[in-house]
Amino acid sequence: MSDDIAFWLDYLTNGKHLTWYASFQFTIFAALFGGTLAVVFGLIGATLKNSQFWPLRLIGSTYSSIVRGVPDVLFFLFFPLAFEQAVEWFLATQVCSPEAIALQSAAWPPCKEANWFLGTPEYLILASVSLGIVYGAFATNVIHGAMRAVPKGQLEAARAYGMSLAQVMWRVHIRQMWVYALPGLSNVWMLIVKATSLLSLLQIADIVLWADRLGAPNFLPTVGLVHEDWRWRYYLVLFVFYILVTLVSEKAFGALMNRAGRGILNEAR
Repeated sequence: MSDDIAFWLDYLTNGKHLTWYASFQFTIFAALFGGTLAVVFGLIGATLKNSQFWPLRLIGSTYSSIVRGVPDVLFFLFFPLAFEQAVEWFLATQVCSPEAIALQSAAWPPCKEANWFLGTPEYLILASVSLGIVYGAFATNVIHGAMRAVPKGQLEAARAYGMSLAQVMWRVHIRQMWVYALPGLSNVWMLIVKATSLLSLLQIADIVLWADRLGAPNFLPTVGLVHEDWRWRYYLVLFVFYILVTLVSEKAFGALMNRAGRGILNEAR
């Protein structure tokens, strides 16, 4: 019995498992940062869609329509790669000789000085921005619908008090729309949390990648077979983790709903 306990303590506290535990911070950071950017992009997109100028409305509608129609995985891979090569192209125009650029064939960038080496922090930020852009399109529709649900009488009253259009938008309209937007935004948040499982596609050693590595059959020359295929056990841990995140998120959004709808609920009563 004591030998089994010692084995599990030693196994679950080795270097690889400690790295796996630390990788949970990547998932949490991507979800929080990506969710924050999604709300920011959603506010901007909804504001553009509500604009009185048709070019701005066209930009907002195009953003929410096109980005929502692109598969998440495709955009998740496209944006970081396109951004990386755009930066390298700009650096190449600054540090590479014209001859090197003219002779460039399949190799990229044309000179090693223009090569931009990305590590986990850079890929994590690009992944979070990708999540924000993709799900900001969904948040745009949610916020746009919530803004249309705000009673027009409140906006007319604000204008009657002498507020400008910008003041009515940011001080009254957007503040009142949260009670209508939060249920939809909670769904967007859960989509972002689930999409964090794609981080390994960008060479980020996240919880999914480590679960696959640790759960695979482990063989050591000096010991032999340490364990067989245990991936289902590690995936079960991830399953429980995402369920806990879901429960905490539901409690948090419930508290936000109660706070945002306090005045409106009192008026309804």
